[in-house]
Amino acid sequence: MAALKEEARLLFTEGVRSALEAWPALQVAVENGFGGAHSQQKADWMVNAVAQYFYDNVDLETEEVEELLTDMVYNEFDTVVEDGSLPEVALQIWTFFGLCRRGQEAEVRGRIGELAQRKANGKVNAVQGESPAVEGDSSEEGDDDEAEAMDCGPHGPNSEPSPLQQPGPSTTAEEPPPQDGWTVVRRKRK
Repeated sequence: MAALKEEARLLFTEGVRSALEAWPALQVAVENGFGGAHSQQKADWMVNAVAQYFYDNVDLETEEVEELLTDMVYNEFDTVVEDGSLPEVALQIWTFFGLCRRGQEAEVRGRIGELAQRKANGKVNAVQGESPAVEGDSSEEGDDDEAEAMDCGPHGPNSEPSPLQQPGPSTTAEEPPPQDGWTVVRRKRK
């Protein structure tokens, strides 16, 4: 493996940082403290640890990078990512390394800019609600055949519900309004 010059190393580390910061699953884990009180420090550590993994290993495949990210997110944030984003993030980082190794720094900077723009345009927030185990609910969690609906819109005392948030087949008019600004997310019934 060709060693990276210092400037290329710094650019690669910046690319890793941009890929991880634009990764919604990781950012939800950080913003909601899934890694404990030091979640942001763990995310910062991940950047250098991923970069070092590339320097220490020869001819990595994207699957190896994906496995590394899976292990890090699980071990540091107690989170399993199942949204299909892991292969994409692993490929982005793997591509950054290849471009830096070939000296295509302008291409790396362009892709970093695209990730920064995507991150700014697509902020994701987790909404905490009531536990799905409601008294009198005998349905089991994990039914693959049962679709789940999630309300992820803006909430607050003056927010208007969107058409997607209007009571429909999965909600009833008799339900009391959420207290303290929390949104209750319930399973959609068939």
